[in-house]
Amino acid sequence: MKAGVQMPQRLRNYLPILDWGRSYNKATLSNDLMAAVIVTIMLIPQSLAYALLAGLPPEAGLYASIVPILLYAVFGTSRALAVGPVAVVSLMTAAALGSIADQGTMGYAVAALTLAFLSGVILLTMGVFKLGFLANFLSHPVIAGFITASGVIIAASQIKHILGISASGDNLISLLGSLWENLGNTNWVTVIIGVSATAFLFWVRRGLKPFLKSKGASAKVADVATKAGPVAAVVLTTVAVWMFGLSGMGVRIVGAVPQSLPPLTLPDFSLDMMGSLLLPAILISVIGFVESISVAQTLAAKRRQRINPNQELIGLGTANIGAAFTGGFPVTGGFARSVVNFDAGAETPAAGAFTAVGLAIAALALTPLVFFLPQATLAATIIVAVLTLVDFSILKKSWAYSKADFAAVLATMLVTLGDGVELGVTCGVILSIFLHLYKTTKPHIAEVGLVPGTEHFRNIHRHKVETDPTLLTLRIDESLYFANAHFLEDYIYDRLADDKGLKNVVLMCSAINEIDLSALESLEAVNARLRDMGIQLHLSEVKGPVMDRLKKQHFIDDLTGQVFLSQHEAYRALTKRTA
Repeated sequence: MKAGVQMPQRLRNYLPILDWGRSYNKATLSNDLMAAVIVTIMLIPQSLAYALLAGLPPEAGLYASIVPILLYAVFGTSRALAVGPVAVVSLMTAAALGSIADQGTMGYAVAALTLAFLSGVILLTMGVFKLGFLANFLSHPVIAGFITASGVIIAASQIKHILGISASGDNLISLLGSLWENLGNTNWVTVIIGVSATAFLFWVRRGLKPFLKSKGASAKVADVATKAGPVAAVVLTTVAVWMFGLSGMGVRIVGAVPQSLPPLTLPDFSLDMMGSLLLPAILISVIGFVESISVAQTLAAKRRQRINPNQELIGLGTANIGAAFTGGFPVTGGFARSVVNFDAGAETPAAGAFTAVGLAIAALALTPLVFFLPQATLAATIIVAVLTLVDFSILKKSWAYSKADFAAVLATMLVTLGDGVELGVTCGVILSIFLHLYKTTKPHIAEVGLVPGTEHFRNIHRHKVETDPTLLTLRIDESLYFANAHFLEDYIYDRLADDKGLKNVVLMCSAINEIDLSALESLEAVNARLRDMGIQLHLSEVKGPVMDRLKKQHFIDDLTGQVFLSQHEAYRALTKRTA
């Protein structure tokens, strides 16, 4: 009977649709449908643009926005997250595939499918084994620096479409060099289209809503019109190219887009292909997950909803696997589309499913209409979208707060700009971990005394406190492990050398969460050294799990002093104070 009760709950844990689907009603349906319409309008040009950024045919963007969304609606826990191609992941896809095959070839498209499959398997595995914590190794400063640098590279990579020239490069230096070499081939008709579209989209993003409100439009109408701005740019420029025959004047257009639903496709399961794409797939998976979970948790908090990070991994994993078998490329939760989905009133993941239906209709019926769509307009869409991600203020903020974080941010930015996205994020992660480990090798150690009239102990260099010439109390503000054990040992010896009147040393352990074997051996050495010097070693405020491990050895039995429940108790006992 018990198992029969648990099974549905277990199913709901892995299939969140069984949870929110039970309370689905007409009001929810209406809100989800409205959100789906708005997001669909936004995603049509965006999906085409991100496919262009990834180096794939435009229809791949539509395909990557249909089945993945449906799968996430079944397995995902966020009620507002909109899954599909995003700028940073598209850039990383292009960077990963550039060394595998040439853009426009069948090998390139198959490599994209393989990358999506690997990314999906990695995410799914992390979710099943509850390894979401691994994403914590990407610190916020590193992510901020990486996204800012990536935004700059993405914007720079689209300048070629604005100018109507050919250019290539995986980093900012090579891109700018290639642009400069081909600058003489600029197509000025394309420039007019691209610059006009970019200026229009910037105005739509910042000025259209206030303009419409000043003319008496409601907030909702103004908001929908703003979201539909890219569609207006697409329509206007497409009509202009068609009417005036601008394609014959060198303006590059999207061309024929197949009218079809996502096809059934197969990744390349060869070991050579998978081996060459494994590292990029890991980076895409982790970065995509971090971006998704941050957006999902932010939006969920606004409605007092909960997000299950490990189930999110499963949802994103199945979405990417779905993309691999339906002609797509790696996907994740996008910030802009998710915010639009949330603001439009989406209440459940069903809004995403309805969006997928809308995009499927577009793939079947509307693709002929984009034949004359200039690539410059799609480039303008990308530029306007990614420049909102660029935030150089993180440099100033990190410099003021932590020089170590500043170093990680700056290194991530410079390496990403100078050598590409993969090495940039890898460098950022490694540097962050190294700096963290370096800081822990020299933990903060405070000599503390009693704040008069209280039972509190504070740093003698920061507060007016009571001390005793025979007693030394040290508070270690870090767990003790092999990398910092000798630092503590040397610190104690140096301190004892300066004071011959000490009879007792107390290690205040309130901030110590763990003591490993190397640190234990150092403490044993300190205890023996102090015994020889006629000084007793004591511990205070030792946490339960730490004490449990110490008791497994003979350290507590061999300790020359005592273990006190509180530092105040130790102070009273060792100084013979009664208050």
